[in-house]
Amino acid sequence: MAKINIERANRMSGTGEYYFSRRLREISEMEAATGRQVIKLAMGSPDLPPHPSVVERLSKEALRPDVHKYMSFKGEPVLRKAFADWYKRWYGVELDYESEVLPLIGSKEGIMHICQTFINPGDKVLVPNPGYAAYKAAVSMTGGVMMPYSLNKQTDFMPDFEAIEAEGVEGVKIMFANFPGMPTGQTPTRELFEKIVAFAKKHNILVIHDNPYSFIRNADKPMSILSIEGAKDVCMEMNSLSKGHSMAGWRVGVIVGCKEWIDSILTFKSNMDSGMFYPIQAAAETALALGEDWFKELNEIYYEREKEGYALLDALGCKYRPHQAGLFIWAEIPESFEGDCYAFSDEVLDKCDVFLTPGGIFGTEGERYVRITLCCPAELLRKATEKVKAAYAR
Repeated sequence: MAKINIERANRMSGTGEYYFSRRLREISEMEAATGRQVIKLAMGSPDLPPHPSVVERLSKEALRPDVHKYMSFKGEPVLRKAFADWYKRWYGVELDYESEVLPLIGSKEGIMHICQTFINPGDKVLVPNPGYAAYKAAVSMTGGVMMPYSLNKQTDFMPDFEAIEAEGVEGVKIMFANFPGMPTGQTPTRELFEKIVAFAKKHNILVIHDNPYSFIRNADKPMSILSIEGAKDVCMEMNSLSKGHSMAGWRVGVIVGCKEWIDSILTFKSNMDSGMFYPIQAAAETALALGEDWFKELNEIYYEREKEGYALLDALGCKYRPHQAGLFIWAEIPESFEGDCYAFSDEVLDKCDVFLTPGGIFGTEGERYVRITLCCPAELLRKATEKVKAAYAR
């Protein structure tokens, strides 16, 4: 019997396979065919484990006979209260855990939930360029119109609000913002957050601030946009345990903000999943209660890796800004290189068996940049530097 012909939905047009999924598969095929071993400095999947107490809590709770049922769509009180206490402790933000906190199965899920909840076909959405590819994909698949706003070295990788207004903001419903930024590593200032809030109020725009990197190479000054006076009137914030607590595979995120918008997202979310496994929620409570010592130990490792990352980029002739936050280093390719970031990444792969992420995958403003991850041992970064020095010395 012949296979029937089923076309995929129109909403999928313009949405291709995730870059890393395709490129890493190609590299694996090349390794299998040639025997070469590539050092992959691409994705930001934390390689460090959570605190032992978090794993112990998970194991203890999983042995209970009463925790294997469906859980609350809105998250169990133990996790919602833990997130509210965490926001108060670290960001100085007061949240009602009953109505202003919604746990997510990872904040990437939250991006799609937000778009499905608030975007109608034709609604315009401001998306950072360069920025996390999931913003673009979620906006596209919900019928929204993406309006990229530039983040570049001329503006110190912060939004130029006059330029955004000059492009036209009529019909803009949502603005995604992300500080500390991925991929740029730019950290926020109170003045920046105040400008975002004022801009949103002026133009009646809902700001979704994505804040998963505030404790990585930045633990002495974590900030939430909701700490700004009046921010709850125009802003919601997503956060995550993936990076700052080394729990990426656990899929624990959150969105916080006013009750009306949380309830709207919950209406959509409750039709999409059946809650998070209770032992994970309980273990997340333990993670959120960790103190300064946890972040200090974590960042000592990342700062050591940062030094090796700088050495690698120096060997490649790339320029980079100091004091970047997050799991990556964002660097400009050499001015003398005639090609773009993709050609540069390919050359380094071909010559050195080292894979760097081309910045262009994050938007047109990234076409002269590459990004390297710090989610690997310092020794591996050192080995990559040795390979680069050996290849380019010939």
